[in-house]
Amino acid sequence: MKREAGFIISQIKQIGGRVFERLLIRENVDEFNGAQGKILYVLWQKDHISMIELSELVGLANTTLTSMLDRMEQAGLIRRMPDVHDRRKNLIVLTDKAQRLRGKYEQVSQHMNDIFYKGFTETEITEFERSLHKILNNVKEELSNE
Repeated sequence: MKREAGFIISQIKQIGGRVFERLLIRENVDEFNGAQGKILYVLWQKDHISMIELSELVGLANTTLTSMLDRMEQAGLIRRMPDVHDRRKNLIVLTDKAQRLRGKYEQVSQHMNDIFYKGFTETEITEFERSLHKILNNVKEELSNE
């Protein structure tokens, strides 16, 4: 039997990203784009984290993340501040401006969830997300084995 999960997930990511960008525009959110929203989402959950930790949580390479953070810093969304426990590291910290944007992001995210789960029962959603977590754990495990 032919398995297409990877291809389907890739398509969902690409098309979903375009839909998310359209929703941001529709809701007049121009302070950040979809990719930056992913970073903000992580920081809203856990602020004052290192670049390495942020990279792991958003799944982006340090080089990609660095350039995105540069743009976000210029836009006044984040700032880098020295880690008081390790002066060699900087922590990524949300600004007040970014904190105020959380509600807008959550509104767009909820709309995206409504699109994703249209026609699903609660049981189907729970099982689907359980399966996605299994896949995510499998690929993370494979990456750590290298």
